[in-house]
Amino acid sequence: MLMEFDKAALMVIDVQDKLIPAIDHGERLSARIQWLISACQTLGTPILFTEQYPRGLGHTQAALTTLVDEPQVVEKMHFSVVAAGCLPAHWHNHSQVIVCGMETHVCVLQTVMDLLKAGKEVFVVADAVGSRTEENRQLGLARMRDAGARIVSREMVVFELLHQSGTEQFKSISKQFLVGEQP
Repeated sequence: MLMEFDKAALMVIDVQDKLIPAIDHGERLSARIQWLISACQTLGTPILFTEQYPRGLGHTQAALTTLVDEPQVVEKMHFSVVAAGCLPAHWHNHSQVIVCGMETHVCVLQTVMDLLKAGKEVFVVADAVGSRTEENRQLGLARMRDAGARIVSREMVVFELLHQSGTEQFKSISKQFLVGEQP
């Protein structure tokens, strides 16, 4: 099952100021998520940011939200965005959800499980999710894979949404995101 441009949307889960320092390789994770958001923004993919208890954990890292023309941010207290009931109505129109963020074994996992239960095709971007420990990240990825989520990389997202080379969009994306060393 491939990601399709007209069906997919990106969900950025809980990449918040006070949580990033506690995440294993948090700054590298943030850079990778910035790359993914920038590529999806360039492709015109809808993007949603979630925040877990922002009064305590702070808001989404500004370096991420400033990459989006009109960032849409929802706050939640439940670990799962779906259980929190805060998904905007138009988000239910997307049959494919690309997920990145933190923590892999808590909010990402519970959101993915609920999205799968709701009948969505879910793609978890392995190189753009993080936890406080690598062991918890790996356990979260394994459990989501076992439940039916597709585990992908950032480049897989971009190439599948592009679908083909030789277009002006491909040329633009490849010059911006697919050359040189990536975060």
